[in-house]
Amino acid sequence: IKVGGAAGLAAAAGGLEGILAARRAPAYAQGTKLHIVRWNDFIPEADVELRRQAPEASKALGAEVTFEFINANDLQARITAAIQSGAGADIFMFQYNWAHLYANAVVDVSDVAEPIAKAEGGFYDVYTPSAKVGGKWLAVPHSIIGNAVAYRRSWLKEVGATQFPKTWDDLRKVAALLKKKGKPYGQTLGHTFGDAPTFTYPLLWSFGGAETDASGKVVINSKGALESVKFMQAFWKEGCDEGGLAWDDTNNNRAFHAGEISATLNGASIYIVAKRQKDKIKDEKGEPMFQDIENAGLLPAGPAGQFPLYLNHSHAVMKYSKNQKLAKTFLTWLHKKENYEKWFQVNEGYSVAATTAWEKHSMWDRIDKPLQVFRTAARRTRIFGHAGPTTAKATEVFTKYIITDMYAKGVQGMKAEDAVRWAEGELKKIYGA
Repeated sequence: IKVGGAAGLAAAAGGLEGILAARRAPAYAQGTKLHIVRWNDFIPEADVELRRQAPEASKALGAEVTFEFINANDLQARITAAIQSGAGADIFMFQYNWAHLYANAVVDVSDVAEPIAKAEGGFYDVYTPSAKVGGKWLAVPHSIIGNAVAYRRSWLKEVGATQFPKTWDDLRKVAALLKKKGKPYGQTLGHTFGDAPTFTYPLLWSFGGAETDASGKVVINSKGALESVKFMQAFWKEGCDEGGLAWDDTNNNRAFHAGEISATLNGASIYIVAKRQKDKIKDEKGEPMFQDIENAGLLPAGPAGQFPLYLNHSHAVMKYSKNQKLAKTFLTWLHKKENYEKWFQVNEGYSVAATTAWEKHSMWDRIDKPLQVFRTAARRTRIFGHAGPTTAKATEVFTKYIITDMYAKGVQGMKAEDAVRWAEGELKKIYGA
Protein backbone atom coordinates (compact mmCIF):
# COMPACT_ATOMS: atom_id res chain seq x y z
CA ILE A 1 0.00 0.00 0.00
CA LYS A 2 1.27 3.46 -0.82
CA VAL A 3 -0.02 6.04 1.59
CA GLY A 4 1.40 9.54 1.49
CA GLY A 5 3.92 10.29 4.19
CA ALA A 6 4.82 13.59 5.75
CA ALA A 7 5.55 15.30 2.46
CA GLY A 8 2.31 14.13 0.87
CA LEU A 9 0.16 15.35 3.72
CA ALA A 10 2.14 18.36 4.85
CA ALA A 11 -0.12 20.75 2.99
CA ALA A 12 -3.21 19.56 4.81
CA ALA A 13 -3.11 22.43 7.29
CA GLY A 14 -0.89 25.46 7.54
CA GLY A 15 2.38 24.80 9.32
CA LEU A 16 2.34 21.01 8.96
CA GLU A 17 5.64 20.83 7.12
CA GLY A 18 7.41 22.23 10.15
CA ILE A 19 5.58 19.81 12.39
CA LEU A 20 5.53 16.57 10.45
CA ALA A 21 8.26 16.77 7.84
CA ALA A 22 10.84 18.55 9.99
CA ARG A 23 9.72 16.53 13.04
CA ARG A 24 9.65 19.61 15.21
CA ALA A 25 6.73 20.34 17.53
CA PRO A 26 4.90 23.62 16.89
CA ALA A 27 4.94 26.45 19.35
CA TYR A 28 1.48 25.99 20.81
CA ALA A 29 0.84 27.72 24.09
CA GLN A 30 2.17 25.81 27.05
CA GLY A 31 -0.55 23.66 28.57
CA THR A 32 -2.61 23.47 25.36
CA LYS A 33 -4.84 20.41 25.34
CA LEU A 34 -6.69 18.72 22.50
CA HIS A 35 -9.80 16.77 23.44
CA ILE A 36 -11.21 14.09 21.09
CA VAL A 37 -14.48 12.26 21.76
CA ARG A 38 -15.12 8.91 20.06
CA TRP A 39 -17.36 5.92 20.63
CA ASN A 40 -16.52 2.89 22.73
CA ASP A 41 -15.31 0.60 19.96
CA PHE A 42 -16.74 -2.89 19.58
CA ILE A 43 -13.13 -3.98 19.12
CA PRO A 44 -11.71 -2.93 22.52
CA GLU A 45 -8.14 -3.25 21.28
CA ALA A 46 -8.82 -0.43 18.80
CA ASP A 47 -9.41 2.01 21.63
CA VAL A 48 -6.36 0.64 23.44
CA GLU A 49 -4.27 1.47 20.37
CA LEU A 50 -5.55 5.04 20.22
CA ARG A 51 -4.81 5.50 23.90
CA ARG A 52 -1.31 4.18 23.25
CA GLN A 53 -0.85 6.67 20.43
CA ALA A 54 -1.99 9.69 22.46
CA PRO A 55 1.43 10.34 24.09
CA GLU A 56 3.12 9.97 20.69
CA ALA A 57 0.74 12.54 19.20
CA SER A 58 1.30 14.83 22.17
CA LYS A 59 5.04 14.73 21.63
CA ALA A 60 4.76 15.27 17.87
CA LEU A 61 2.31 18.16 18.18
CA GLY A 62 3.68 19.85 21.28
CA ALA A 63 0.32 19.75 23.04
CA GLU A 64 -1.50 17.26 25.26
CA VAL A 65 -3.77 14.97 23.23
CA THR A 66 -6.52 13.14 25.12
CA PHE A 67 -9.13 10.67 23.91
CA GLU A 68 -12.48 10.18 25.58
CA PHE A 69 -14.57 7.13 24.67
CA ILE A 70 -18.34 7.11 25.26
CA ASN A 71 -21.33 4.98 24.33
CA ALA A 72 -22.10 5.55 20.65
CA ASN A 73 -25.78 6.19 21.36
CA ASP A 74 -24.69 9.13 23.54
CA LEU A 75 -22.63 10.87 20.85
CA GLN A 76 -25.39 13.03 19.42
CA ALA A 77 -26.57 14.20 22.83
CA ARG A 78 -23.00 15.11 23.72
CA ILE A 79 -22.45 16.98 20.45
CA THR A 80 -25.71 18.89 20.82
CA ALA A 81 -24.88 19.90 24.38
CA ALA A 82 -21.42 21.08 23.35
CA ILE A 83 -22.80 23.18 20.49
CA GLN A 84 -25.47 24.75 22.67
CA SER A 85 -22.99 25.62 25.42
CA GLY A 86 -20.20 26.65 23.05
CA ALA A 87 -17.73 24.48 24.91
CA GLY A 88 -16.60 20.89 24.83
CA ALA A 89 -14.38 18.56 22.88
CA ASP A 90 -12.32 20.00 20.03
CA ILE A 91 -13.00 16.99 17.80
CA PHE A 92 -16.02 14.69 17.70
CA MET A 93 -16.46 11.42 15.88
CA PHE A 94 -19.34 11.78 13.41
CA GLN A 95 -21.42 8.90 12.04
CA TYR A 96 -23.18 8.58 8.69
CA ASN A 97 -23.94 12.07 7.27
CA TRP A 98 -24.00 14.07 10.49
CA ALA A 99 -21.92 16.74 8.75
CA HIS A 100 -25.19 17.92 7.19
CA LEU A 101 -26.95 18.05 10.53
CA TYR A 102 -24.20 20.04 12.26
CA ALA A 103 -22.95 22.01 9.25
CA ASN A 104 -23.18 25.37 11.00
CA ALA A 105 -21.21 24.18 14.02
CA VAL A 106 -18.10 22.70 12.41
CA VAL A 107 -15.17 24.08 10.42
CA ASP A 108 -14.10 23.38 6.85
CA VAL A 109 -11.50 20.60 6.92
CA SER A 110 -11.00 20.31 3.16
CA ASP A 111 -7.32 21.18 3.65
CA VAL A 112 -6.95 17.97 5.67
CA ALA A 113 -9.32 15.66 3.80
CA GLU A 114 -8.28 16.35 0.21
CA PRO A 115 -4.56 15.52 0.59
CA ILE A 116 -5.50 12.26 2.34
CA ALA A 117 -7.83 11.29 -0.49
CA LYS A 118 -5.25 12.20 -3.13
CA ALA A 119 -2.52 10.15 -1.45
CA GLU A 120 -4.67 7.08 -0.81
CA GLY A 121 -6.66 6.40 -3.97
CA GLY A 122 -9.66 8.54 -3.08
CA PHE A 123 -12.45 8.18 -0.54
CA TYR A 124 -15.21 5.64 -1.11
CA ASP A 125 -18.21 7.09 -2.92
CA VAL A 126 -20.40 7.16 0.18
CA TYR A 127 -18.26 9.89 1.74
CA THR A 128 -19.05 12.66 -0.74
CA PRO A 129 -22.76 12.72 0.21
CA SER A 130 -21.94 12.00 3.84
CA ALA A 131 -19.16 14.41 4.83
CA LYS A 132 -19.09 17.01 2.04
CA VAL A 133 -21.56 19.88 2.29
CA GLY A 134 -21.73 22.78 -0.14
CA GLY A 135 -18.52 21.66 -1.83
CA LYS A 136 -16.57 21.61 1.43
CA TRP A 137 -15.42 18.70 3.55
CA LEU A 138 -16.97 19.36 6.96
CA ALA A 139 -15.62 16.15 8.46
CA VAL A 140 -12.51 14.12 7.68
CA PRO A 141 -13.48 10.60 6.56
CA HIS A 142 -11.89 8.03 8.84
CA SER A 143 -13.35 4.51 8.55
CA ILE A 144 -16.32 2.35 7.62
CA ILE A 145 -17.83 -0.68 9.35
CA GLY A 146 -19.09 -3.21 6.84
CA ASN A 147 -21.97 -5.20 8.30
CA ALA A 148 -22.57 -8.83 7.42
CA VAL A 149 -24.76 -11.57 8.83
CA ALA A 150 -22.84 -13.63 11.36
CA TYR A 151 -24.29 -17.12 11.64
CA ARG A 152 -23.63 -20.52 13.19
CA ARG A 153 -22.57 -22.75 10.32
CA SER A 154 -23.50 -26.05 12.01
CA TRP A 155 -26.91 -24.83 13.15
CA LEU A 156 -27.95 -23.83 9.66
CA LYS A 157 -26.82 -27.23 8.39
CA GLU A 158 -29.12 -28.85 10.95
CA VAL A 159 -32.11 -27.43 9.06
CA GLY A 160 -30.72 -28.16 5.63
CA ALA A 161 -29.03 -24.84 4.80
CA THR A 162 -25.47 -25.33 3.56
CA GLN A 163 -25.03 -21.57 3.11
CA PHE A 164 -26.77 -18.43 4.28
CA PRO A 165 -30.07 -17.84 2.39
CA LYS A 166 -29.79 -15.59 -0.65
CA THR A 167 -33.36 -14.19 -0.56
CA TRP A 168 -35.65 -12.89 2.16
CA ASP A 169 -38.19 -15.63 1.46
CA ASP A 170 -35.56 -18.32 1.92
CA LEU A 171 -34.32 -16.70 5.13
CA ARG A 172 -37.86 -16.66 6.48
CA LYS A 173 -38.14 -20.40 5.92
CA VAL A 174 -34.76 -21.21 7.46
CA ALA A 175 -35.29 -18.90 10.43
CA ALA A 176 -38.69 -20.48 11.14
CA LEU A 177 -37.10 -23.93 11.31
CA LEU A 178 -34.33 -22.63 13.56
CA LYS A 179 -36.75 -20.86 15.90
CA LYS A 180 -38.66 -24.11 16.39
CA LYS A 181 -35.38 -25.58 17.61
CA GLY A 182 -34.89 -22.69 20.04
CA LYS A 183 -32.29 -21.02 17.82
CA PRO A 184 -34.00 -17.92 16.36
CA TYR A 185 -32.59 -15.15 14.21
CA GLY A 186 -31.61 -12.12 16.30
CA GLN A 187 -32.39 -8.59 15.13
CA THR A 188 -32.85 -5.33 16.98
CA LEU A 189 -35.66 -2.94 16.09
CA GLY A 190 -34.72 -0.59 18.91
CA HIS A 191 -33.55 3.02 18.94
CA THR A 192 -29.90 2.31 18.37
CA PHE A 193 -27.42 3.71 15.87
CA GLY A 194 -26.10 0.65 14.02
CA ASP A 195 -27.72 -2.76 13.76
CA ALA A 196 -31.30 -1.46 13.54
CA PRO A 197 -31.01 1.06 10.67
CA THR A 198 -28.43 -1.03 8.79
CA PHE A 199 -31.11 -3.72 8.67
CA THR A 200 -34.30 -1.72 8.14
CA TYR A 201 -33.12 0.66 5.42
CA PRO A 202 -31.72 -2.15 3.19
CA LEU A 203 -34.92 -4.14 3.81
CA LEU A 204 -36.96 -1.19 2.56
CA TRP A 205 -34.75 -0.70 -0.49
CA SER A 206 -34.70 -4.39 -1.38
CA PHE A 207 -38.49 -4.37 -1.76
CA GLY A 208 -38.36 -1.24 -3.91
CA GLY A 209 -39.33 1.22 -1.20
CA ALA A 210 -37.67 4.57 -0.53
CA GLU A 211 -38.03 7.59 1.74
CA THR A 212 -38.09 10.09 -1.10
CA ASP A 213 -37.68 10.25 -4.84
CA ALA A 214 -34.79 12.01 -6.57
CA SER A 215 -36.45 15.40 -6.07
CA GLY A 216 -36.85 14.90 -2.33
CA LYS A 217 -40.60 14.23 -2.43
CA VAL A 218 -41.82 11.73 0.19
CA VAL A 219 -42.76 8.47 -1.56
CA ILE A 220 -42.62 5.92 1.23
CA ASN A 221 -46.34 5.07 0.97
CA SER A 222 -45.70 2.59 -1.82
CA LYS A 223 -46.27 -1.03 -2.70
CA GLY A 224 -42.61 -1.81 -1.99
CA ALA A 225 -42.65 -0.35 1.52
CA LEU A 226 -45.96 -2.05 2.31
CA GLU A 227 -44.71 -5.45 1.15
CA SER A 228 -41.51 -5.04 3.18
CA VAL A 229 -43.50 -4.38 6.36
CA LYS A 230 -45.74 -7.37 5.69
CA PHE A 231 -42.66 -9.51 5.19
CA MET A 232 -41.14 -8.27 8.44
CA GLN A 233 -44.31 -9.04 10.38
CA ALA A 234 -44.22 -12.68 9.25
CA PHE A 235 -40.44 -13.04 9.55
CA TRP A 236 -40.49 -11.59 13.06
CA LYS A 237 -43.20 -13.88 14.39
CA GLU A 238 -41.98 -17.03 12.67
CA GLY A 239 -38.21 -16.73 12.90
CA CYS A 240 -36.93 -13.97 15.19
CA ASP A 241 -36.18 -13.52 18.86
CA GLU A 242 -39.04 -11.16 19.67
CA GLY A 243 -37.12 -9.59 22.53
CA GLY A 244 -35.14 -7.74 19.87
CA LEU A 245 -37.51 -4.78 20.06
CA ALA A 246 -35.62 -3.63 23.15
CA TRP A 247 -32.09 -4.43 22.01
CA ASP A 248 -29.29 -1.95 21.36
CA ASP A 249 -26.14 -2.67 19.37
CA THR A 250 -24.60 -4.78 22.13
CA ASN A 251 -27.46 -7.18 22.85
CA ASN A 252 -27.19 -9.23 19.69
CA ASN A 253 -23.45 -9.68 20.23
CA ARG A 254 -24.04 -11.01 23.73
CA ALA A 255 -26.96 -13.20 22.63
CA PHE A 256 -24.89 -14.72 19.82
CA HIS A 257 -21.92 -15.47 22.07
CA ALA A 258 -24.29 -16.95 24.66
CA GLY A 259 -25.68 -19.37 22.07
CA GLU A 260 -29.16 -17.83 22.19
CA ILE A 261 -29.48 -16.87 18.50
CA SER A 262 -28.40 -18.54 15.28
CA ALA A 263 -27.65 -15.47 13.17
CA THR A 264 -27.62 -11.69 13.33
CA LEU A 265 -26.61 -8.66 11.29
CA ASN A 266 -23.36 -7.32 12.73
CA GLY A 267 -19.88 -6.14 11.95
CA ALA A 268 -16.86 -8.39 12.15
CA SER A 269 -16.76 -7.99 15.93
CA ILE A 270 -18.78 -11.15 16.71
CA TYR A 271 -16.18 -13.32 15.03
CA ILE A 272 -13.14 -11.33 16.18
CA VAL A 273 -14.18 -11.18 19.84
CA ALA A 274 -15.12 -14.87 19.82
CA LYS A 275 -11.67 -15.76 18.51
CA ARG A 276 -9.76 -13.42 20.82
CA GLN A 277 -11.75 -14.83 23.76
CA LYS A 278 -11.78 -18.43 22.54
CA ASP A 279 -11.13 -19.82 26.01
CA LYS A 280 -14.26 -18.07 27.28
CA ILE A 281 -16.71 -18.08 24.36
CA LYS A 282 -17.54 -21.73 23.69
CA ASP A 283 -20.28 -23.57 21.79
CA GLU A 284 -22.62 -26.15 23.28
CA LYS A 285 -19.96 -28.83 22.79
CA GLY A 286 -17.38 -26.88 24.75
CA GLU A 287 -15.39 -25.97 21.63
CA PRO A 288 -14.28 -22.43 20.73
CA MET A 289 -17.34 -20.89 19.09
CA PHE A 290 -15.42 -18.88 16.51
CA GLN A 291 -14.70 -22.12 14.63
CA ASP A 292 -18.43 -22.40 13.85
CA ILE A 293 -19.01 -18.75 12.85
CA GLU A 294 -19.35 -17.60 9.24
CA ASN A 295 -20.14 -14.16 7.81
CA ALA A 296 -22.55 -13.73 4.89
CA GLY A 297 -21.56 -10.79 2.72
CA LEU A 298 -24.89 -8.99 2.41
CA LEU A 299 -28.41 -9.14 3.73
CA PRO A 300 -30.69 -11.24 1.49
CA ALA A 301 -32.09 -9.92 -1.76
CA GLY A 302 -35.66 -8.80 -2.23
CA PRO A 303 -37.75 -8.24 -5.37
CA ALA A 304 -35.87 -5.01 -6.15
CA GLY A 305 -32.36 -6.21 -5.37
CA GLN A 306 -29.80 -6.33 -2.60
CA PHE A 307 -28.43 -3.19 -0.93
CA PRO A 308 -26.26 -2.40 2.09
CA LEU A 309 -26.13 0.50 4.52
CA TYR A 310 -22.84 0.60 6.39
CA LEU A 311 -21.79 2.79 9.27
CA ASN A 312 -19.22 5.34 8.14
CA HIS A 313 -17.16 7.38 10.59
CA SER A 314 -15.44 10.73 10.27
CA HIS A 315 -13.98 13.40 12.54
CA ALA A 316 -15.23 16.97 12.75
CA VAL A 317 -13.52 20.02 14.25
CA MET A 318 -15.91 22.22 16.20
CA LYS A 319 -16.23 25.95 15.48
CA TYR A 320 -16.18 26.85 19.16
CA SER A 321 -12.80 25.16 19.58
CA LYS A 322 -9.91 27.48 20.41
CA ASN A 323 -7.55 24.87 18.97
CA GLN A 324 -8.80 24.52 15.40
CA LYS A 325 -5.34 24.61 13.80
CA LEU A 326 -4.03 22.07 16.29
CA ALA A 327 -7.07 19.85 15.68
CA LYS A 328 -6.39 19.82 11.93
CA THR A 329 -2.72 19.07 12.54
CA PHE A 330 -3.71 16.16 14.76
CA LEU A 331 -6.10 14.69 12.17
CA THR A 332 -3.33 14.78 9.59
CA TRP A 333 -1.02 13.07 12.08
CA LEU A 334 -3.67 10.43 12.83
CA HIS A 335 -3.91 9.55 9.13
CA LYS A 336 -0.18 9.21 8.53
CA LYS A 337 0.48 5.65 7.41
CA GLU A 338 2.68 4.69 10.35
CA ASN A 339 -0.03 5.77 12.79
CA TYR A 340 -3.23 4.79 11.01
CA GLU A 341 -1.81 1.41 9.97
CA LYS A 342 -1.41 0.23 13.58
CA TRP A 343 -5.03 1.02 14.35
CA PHE A 344 -6.20 -0.44 11.02
CA GLN A 345 -4.49 -3.78 11.63
CA VAL A 346 -5.82 -4.14 15.16
CA ASN A 347 -9.34 -4.03 13.69
CA GLU A 348 -8.76 -7.06 11.40
CA GLY A 349 -11.50 -5.93 9.02
CA TYR A 350 -14.04 -4.65 11.55
CA SER A 351 -13.35 -1.01 10.70
CA VAL A 352 -11.91 -0.56 7.23
CA ALA A 353 -10.31 2.61 5.92
CA ALA A 354 -12.26 5.42 4.28
CA THR A 355 -9.87 5.36 1.30
CA THR A 356 -9.55 2.64 -1.33
CA ALA A 357 -5.78 2.12 -1.12
CA TRP A 358 -6.08 0.14 2.10
CA GLU A 359 -7.87 -2.68 0.26
CA LYS A 360 -4.37 -3.65 -0.92
CA HIS A 361 -2.85 -3.83 2.54
CA SER A 362 -1.09 -7.09 3.38
CA MET A 363 -3.32 -7.59 6.44
CA TRP A 364 -6.01 -8.97 4.16
CA ASP A 365 -3.72 -11.83 3.17
CA ARG A 366 -3.30 -12.86 6.80
CA ILE A 367 -6.72 -12.65 8.40
CA ASP A 368 -9.24 -15.51 8.61
CA LYS A 369 -11.55 -16.35 5.72
CA PRO A 370 -14.78 -15.24 7.50
CA LEU A 371 -13.29 -11.74 7.71
CA GLN A 372 -12.31 -11.46 4.05
CA VAL A 373 -15.85 -10.39 3.12
CA PHE A 374 -15.17 -6.97 4.66
CA ARG A 375 -12.24 -6.15 2.36
CA THR A 376 -14.31 -4.45 -0.33
CA ALA A 377 -17.56 -3.97 1.60
CA ALA A 378 -17.36 -0.18 1.53
CA ARG A 379 -17.60 -0.02 -2.27
CA ARG A 380 -21.34 -0.67 -2.37
CA THR A 381 -22.93 1.07 0.58
CA ARG A 382 -25.70 3.62 0.19
CA ILE A 383 -26.58 6.40 2.62
CA PHE A 384 -30.05 7.07 3.98
CA GLY A 385 -32.31 9.52 2.16
CA HIS A 386 -32.22 7.40 -0.99
CA ALA A 387 -33.30 8.08 -3.67
CA GLY A 388 -33.28 11.76 -2.79
CA PRO A 389 -30.37 13.92 -1.70
CA THR A 390 -28.70 13.10 1.60
CA THR A 391 -29.55 16.25 3.51
CA ALA A 392 -29.99 17.25 7.14
CA LYS A 393 -33.64 16.24 6.70
CA ALA A 394 -32.59 12.67 5.87
CA THR A 395 -30.37 12.72 8.94
CA GLU A 396 -33.28 13.90 11.08
CA VAL A 397 -35.40 11.02 9.82
CA PHE A 398 -32.62 8.64 10.79
CA THR A 399 -32.06 10.29 14.18
CA LYS A 400 -35.77 9.94 15.00
CA TYR A 401 -35.71 6.25 13.92
CA ILE A 402 -38.77 6.69 11.72
CA ILE A 403 -37.87 3.91 9.27
CA THR A 404 -36.98 1.49 12.04
CA ASP A 405 -40.13 2.40 13.98
CA MET A 406 -42.27 1.69 10.91
CA TYR A 407 -41.19 -1.94 11.15
CA ALA A 408 -41.30 -2.01 14.95
CA LYS A 409 -44.91 -0.82 14.91
CA GLY A 410 -45.72 -3.46 12.33
CA VAL A 411 -44.32 -6.36 14.34
CA GLN A 412 -46.05 -5.08 17.48
CA GLY A 413 -49.47 -5.46 15.87
CA MET A 414 -50.16 -2.32 13.86
CA LYS A 415 -51.54 -3.09 10.40
CA ALA A 416 -48.87 -2.81 7.73
CA GLU A 417 -50.88 -0.17 5.86
CA ASP A 418 -51.18 1.92 9.03
CA ALA A 419 -47.47 1.58 9.84
CA VAL A 420 -46.54 2.86 6.38
CA ARG A 421 -49.05 5.72 6.59
CA TRP A 422 -47.64 6.65 10.00
CA ALA A 423 -44.13 6.78 8.54
CA GLU A 424 -45.39 8.85 5.63
CA GLY A 425 -46.88 11.38 8.02
CA GLU A 426 -43.69 11.63 10.06
CA LEU A 427 -41.53 12.05 6.96
CA LYS A 428 -43.78 14.80 5.62
CA LYS A 429 -43.39 16.71 8.88
CA ILE A 430 -39.66 16.79 8.17
CA TYR A 431 -39.52 17.02 4.38
CA GLY A 432 -42.65 19.09 4.02
CA ALA A 433 -43.71 17.23 0.90
